[in-house]
Amino acid sequence: MANNKSALKRAKIAERNRLRNKTYKSAVKTLIKNYLKAVEVHATNPTAESQEEVQTRLAAAYSKIDKAVKRGVLHPNNGARKKSRLSHKLKPLTQTA
Repeated sequence: MANNKSALKRAKIAERNRLRNKTYKSAVKTLIKNYLKAVEVHATNPTAESQEEVQTRLAAAYSKIDKAVKRGVLHPNNGARKKSRLSHKLKPLTQTA
C-alpha cells in the first residue's frame, strides 16, 4: 500500500484510468463481435439489408476503435491492425458479389 499522500493519489488515478480503459476495451470487443456476426449472416444469405447492417456495424466498430486510440486506451498501431482485420473479413464477400 502507498505510504505517502502523492503515492495514494497516483494509486487512485491509476485505478480510475484502469476502469475507464476497461470500458473502452470491452466496448471495442463487443462491437467487433457484433460486426463479425453480421458478416457471417451476410455470407450465408447476402441481401441488401444484411449488407447495410454489416456497413453500419463496421462504422460503429471503426468509430469506437478510433475513440479508444484518441484517448490513449489503444496504441495507434493496435487500432490500425484491428480495423484492417475487420475490413479483410468483408473483402472476399464484396469481391464475389
